[in-house]
Amino acid sequence: MSASEIVNKVWNYAQVLRDDGVGYGDYVEQITYLIFLKMADERESSGQLVKVPTEFSWGKLVSLDGDDLEIQYRHTLESLGKQSGMLGTIFRKAQNKIQDPAKLERLIKMIEKEQWSTLSVDVKGEIYEGLLERNAQDVKGGAGQYFTPRPLIQAMVEVMQPKPTDTVADPAVGTGGFLLAAHDYMAAQATSKKEQRHLKENALRGNDIVDSVVRLCAMNLYLHGIGGDECPISATDALAKEVPEDKLVDMVLANPPFGKKSSITVINEKTGKKDKEKLTIERTDFWATTSNKQLNFVQHITNMLKIGGKAAVVVPDNVLFEGGAGETVRKTLMERTNLHTILRLPTGIFYAQGVKANVIFFDAKPASKSAWTKKIWFYDFRTNVHMTLKTKRLVKSNFDEFIELYCAGDLGKRQESEANERWKAFSYEDVIARDKTNLDIFWLKDDSLEDTENLPAPEILAQEIVEQLEAALVEFRSVEDVLANQG
Repeated sequence: MSASEIVNKVWNYAQVLRDDGVGYGDYVEQITYLIFLKMADERESSGQLVKVPTEFSWGKLVSLDGDDLEIQYRHTLESLGKQSGMLGTIFRKAQNKIQDPAKLERLIKMIEKEQWSTLSVDVKGEIYEGLLERNAQDVKGGAGQYFTPRPLIQAMVEVMQPKPTDTVADPAVGTGGFLLAAHDYMAAQATSKKEQRHLKENALRGNDIVDSVVRLCAMNLYLHGIGGDECPISATDALAKEVPEDKLVDMVLANPPFGKKSSITVINEKTGKKDKEKLTIERTDFWATTSNKQLNFVQHITNMLKIGGKAAVVVPDNVLFEGGAGETVRKTLMERTNLHTILRLPTGIFYAQGVKANVIFFDAKPASKSAWTKKIWFYDFRTNVHMTLKTKRLVKSNFDEFIELYCAGDLGKRQESEANERWKAFSYEDVIARDKTNLDIFWLKDDSLEDTENLPAPEILAQEIVEQLEAALVEFRSVEDVLANQG
């Protein structure tokens, strides 16, 4: 069967389990456990060493049914979660969510029919990516926040051009889309055995605060042939502590969580005061005190980079215009790094509704008395662009013009022209003079406001209205957060 046929077959069974109260997210988790055990069994049969204790092997599950199967499966998950390395990461805090032994047995038999280890790495990865995307489409479960559109990821990686000797990180790794795309790009250039080994074992690293998401990401990397005995992904809060000097990276690609307000405020000793009634984390390397997760991730990512390192980060609009801590973060970012590019993204491309987002691109620089940012280039891919998840989906070719204008090999070759009206540069002096150093800049005329005869289709208009309302709610909440922090 083709990869898409296997995805359809495995995913269709999710509908059966859904009737038993097993959500799509839980289903993908259970699939993750079972596919791993099946692959470990296949590899052991071919002489490859896989560290799964015999008493918790795939063969034990296949030979059982009824209550004996349910008990064995539960003990397997509990025991493997206590192991170290990749094994422990994938099974960390694992629980059986399929309470009907007959349905569990049917799922095991379905996976038993496929020889997963004989499939090429690309096919296995495609199957699992397909399952993750189906899970992301389940909007009610909120899984979409961990799934960045693949065309956007590919475009970001293409302009960032990671080298096979680089170390690439994602501190909000989700299901691993950025790391996998970076790996594919680097693998095409890795010619020596040293580079190939670095790529497999040390080139990628990431973390996420959600255990279940770390599990999905670890399995995603494993199915793509990435990682040795030790898992490159950890289940930790990236914002909790400073990055040691020896852990700095060459590149960061990330899409931090969309949720604005955190239950934890990260404080800087110079700008923040501790509040005994609130959970706080002290980061002496941060420039501003705030509970806004996106602003904290921007500060953290900047401090993750080696001098000369590069970052591309998806951020919501409020990061570009919010006052208070937001203004401090923008000013300091422009001073300490070369913030050279901002890509304004269209609405309707994320599974989370109402998101207005951008990608900011910046390079880490050494300490300087003057600001490193001299000019910021904007590409407005939002005005007069109408995208939806169903009728007009985002595709990689949508970014062809941006990729060409970006001039990844030499940023000094960038030019404005009448033929590229979406591409415009603003000087550091222009930006710093704007109220609150506002980077929420538009210059194109919105045709939908002027030409009533050429309005988008009704379903697109309806979707845009919903997104505008939800985006407004997000902005109102941001004001609430600022006022609460000031209080």
